[in-house]
Amino acid sequence: MNSEHLGVYSDWITHATAPTARTATPPPPEQVRDAVRRMVATAGPYDGPVDLRVERRWTSNGLAGEEVSYSVGFGPRTHAWVLKPADADGPLPGVLALHGHDGFKYYGKEKIADTDDAPSLVVTALRDQLYEGRAFANDLAARGYVVMVPDVFCWGSRRFPLPENDIAAYNTAAKQHEHLVEKYCTMLGTTMAAVVTREDLIALAWLRSRADTTEQTASVGLSGGGCRSVLLRATSSDLTAAVVVGMMGTYNSLLDKNVATHTWMLMPRMLPEGIDWPDVAACRAPAPLLVQYDREDNLFPLDGAEAAHHRIAEHYLGTTSYTGQFFDGPHKFDQAMQEAAFTWLDDVLRS
Repeated sequence: MNSEHLGVYSDWITHATAPTARTATPPPPEQVRDAVRRMVATAGPYDGPVDLRVERRWTSNGLAGEEVSYSVGFGPRTHAWVLKPADADGPLPGVLALHGHDGFKYYGKEKIADTDDAPSLVVTALRDQLYEGRAFANDLAARGYVVMVPDVFCWGSRRFPLPENDIAAYNTAAKQHEHLVEKYCTMLGTTMAAVVTREDLIALAWLRSRADTTEQTASVGLSGGGCRSVLLRATSSDLTAAVVVGMMGTYNSLLDKNVATHTWMLMPRMLPEGIDWPDVAACRAPAPLLVQYDREDNLFPLDGAEAAHHRIAEHYLGTTSYTGQFFDGPHKFDQAMQEAAFTWLDDVLRS
């Protein structure tokens, strides 16, 4: 085996124990859940937000919106947007719409949601590339959901104040800064994946506590947002369903050239070597799970995506609550994928 990135160290892959361990029979789901739970617990308690404030409210394009801010216990206050139909007259299912990594940390929630203000040109360009131009959180809310879109550790209102004077330069600096963040996480006894998941659990707790939401809640996200959806699903029994878009493959399929392109959130060091990423996604079986795959995804080779699909299906054997959907094209969550995901959520959350 001659790996593209490891070169003269290509034989390291066959020497290591983890790649072989991950090809064994999938571990019991309770073992996976326990491993993820213990990892996330290293980041601290996650009962709910502290000192929550409503910063402003608006109505636009048939949606009522509000911006809230709160503390997660350290660092800058988290800002989140909450969207729902302006004419809603009773509780609705809640959805956490999770922004992605995107190599774009200057903004978080702005990448997938709109307020009554027009999005910036850089956000519009990103949406054109990944979402076929849509602010998908708004479109989902319009279907009859209370959609919460929180910033998370290292993005948007929770970003580090790196000394860069424009958005592109900031995003470039933040890409390298993530390695330093993970080093600090290690020294502090946790992982970046744990810190991010804790903050999503805090957001979920508040969303579920609102008087205008039912007990039916889901998460949805592309790429880094899909990673967050996997980890949240693995950690929380309160989540009814999860949608994971463009963030699924086996760890072995990422060896070798696809390691450099991924976030530390995908590779939490506290997971035992026999646990593969699809095991994490499936560890709440038979809870409803939708995974959408892009056949030409440059971040996840197709053979690894197909292997992950089969491994998840093995966890869900005997049930019909896992759906894997394959779409042509590159890494994205385009309108066809969004409509398929929204229809699936309608079926699951309103049944």
